[in-house]
Amino acid sequence: MGFYSPATLIKDAQRHGLRVRPVDITRSDWNCTLERDKAEIVLRLGLRYVRGLRQQIAEEIVMRRNLNPFASISDLAKRVAELSKADLGMLATIGALNNISAEFGRKLQRRDALWQIQKYASRVPRMLEDIAEHDESSPLAPMTTAERLVADYHGTGVTIGPHPMHYRREELRQMGIVSASELKRLPNNKPVVAAGAVITRQRPGTARGLIFLTLEDETGHANVIVMPDVYRADPMMVVHERFIRVEGKIQNQDGIVHVKAERILPLVVSSAGPDSHDFH
Repeated sequence: MGFYSPATLIKDAQRHGLRVRPVDITRSDWNCTLERDKAEIVLRLGLRYVRGLRQQIAEEIVMRRNLNPFASISDLAKRVAELSKADLGMLATIGALNNISAEFGRKLQRRDALWQIQKYASRVPRMLEDIAEHDESSPLAPMTTAERLVADYHGTGVTIGPHPMHYRREELRQMGIVSASELKRLPNNKPVVAAGAVITRQRPGTARGLIFLTLEDETGHANVIVMPDVYRADPMMVVHERFIRVEGKIQNQDGIVHVKAERILPLVVSSAGPDSHDFH
């Protein structure tokens, strides 16, 4: 949709009840598709979201898969020869290879898949090329929630799991930080502390130096007004931080809610998050 990143659009759709499923080498086409799960329609992310994967290779994957399902990572690598080790590594990192052996009773974790593809770093002897290889679990510990979150944003730019702010909500409450949805219920001029991932930064030419920020958390969006003096106090904080904490007062008039910032501080949430749309 241009103005908002795919990550923001997906989170908004999820808050409105749409179920979204991740990129999956056994199900995803190049573009996103709709799937039926009993009486429910769900959205399947497309291979176009895999960082660095070319459309030609993705379409080759889909064509080969439609002819015959992939039996293993080894089978995928042999039948789609154009896939590089980097492509396989990215697919493994984002979990897109987890179900490749599911029909054969083998469910992989992301690190299982990463372990499996290491054998493709060296050339397989010709006499062994036609021998079927089964995917096995690895001795590595599964990725943590934080590691999966970083992998999702790095590898696809989105996550279908909880928003990064969700994992810190209890701690944020103890810090006196309210969620975006709670801001709407606060009276005008009440002191407040809000926080979130910055998803837009705007400075209209007619706004006399005001900067408008949109913060996102797991409950929705919060609008922030940054006065020129607050911006001058620490412009790098306003322009470059991914997650911020805003201390100020609520402006709640005629159903329109803003936080007028008096102080902006960095907030440590995650090394990954949604992209922001800045000054366009």
